[in-house]
Amino acid sequence: MQSSKKKYVLNILIILAITIIAMYFSLKDNFGAIVDAIQGMSFGSVMLIACWGLLINVVVGVAYFLLGKQYKKGFSLIGGIVVAFVGTFFAGVTPSSTGGQFGQIYVLKKEGISYSDGLSLLWADFIIYQTTMMIYVTILFALRFTHYVDLNAWIWLVAAGYLVNVVVILALYTMALCPKLYVWLSEKVVKILGKLHIVADPERQASVWSENVRGFTREIKQLSHNWKLILQVSLVNVVRLTLYFSLPFVVSKALGIALPWTKLVDTIALSSFVIMANAFIPLPGASGGTEMFFAMLFTAMLGPLTGAVLLLWRLSSYYLPVMAGALVFILFKNNEDRKKKKIQQEAV
Repeated sequence: MQSSKKKYVLNILIILAITIIAMYFSLKDNFGAIVDAIQGMSFGSVMLIACWGLLINVVVGVAYFLLGKQYKKGFSLIGGIVVAFVGTFFAGVTPSSTGGQFGQIYVLKKEGISYSDGLSLLWADFIIYQTTMMIYVTILFALRFTHYVDLNAWIWLVAAGYLVNVVVILALYTMALCPKLYVWLSEKVVKILGKLHIVADPERQASVWSENVRGFTREIKQLSHNWKLILQVSLVNVVRLTLYFSLPFVVSKALGIALPWTKLVDTIALSSFVIMANAFIPLPGASGGTEMFFAMLFTAMLGPLTGAVLLLWRLSSYYLPVMAGALVFILFKNNEDRKKKKIQQEAV
């Protein structure tokens, strides 16, 4: 437990260090204008931007609520929102967002959903979210990719990130169609990694991977019979993605940048391109890379105030939700500890 805390603290320090460096290069050329623009914002605009990122997590919680009801009768909307914020915190402070599921499984177990059902719930969310996101981004690519391909050389890195996500989606669905092949492949890969001394216990790891593949396959089959749930969660994810991708436009308007409403689709498209490019950034919160790609893709549209938009966008979409997630997790854990202590006292 102590080592885990040290790891999270180290990750947070890495995030802060990389972000400070990235922000320095993004803000240094127009620092005075950026400070003036932020100082000139109204209190209402600041609160709107701050709440926008938190609202995205509330919407994510609605998806967990819809899925959670399938595994536990009476699973609450508040429970779903807690799962969303806890996932945001743990994903935000671990490389490639790998820690989010562990925190969420813990909360779901405390909410009365077993580990196996909790894992199934997270698989279902992942499948629907990835599919919805790729359909959404594919439409944006069709609408705007050719427009930007001649304006920014880095757009090809975005295309590469898009292809990585396409491969992930194809792998997910071929895994559902050919689970035995993936079980066989996972066993072979683990054996090779074991011989290279990369995996300490290859037999156990092969068993874990195989069970994950089988669990994923079972979840795909169950989901395929519940189109109403798929549609509901997909619509929630469309709202989630639209809120996230449109945030730079909202920030730009709040800063007084004269962006016409016709640029809203361009802003949504460029925001999605940033996410695609982040496929190559394994650092917690994709720190450093996110700021770099944002500046590269948005400078032509936002001009000298790109740094100001970047700063407020990153605070709203990443830092505030991660801090809120940490607070939610602490409150949730303290509440669970109080319940446990009360039960022990009553037993005595």
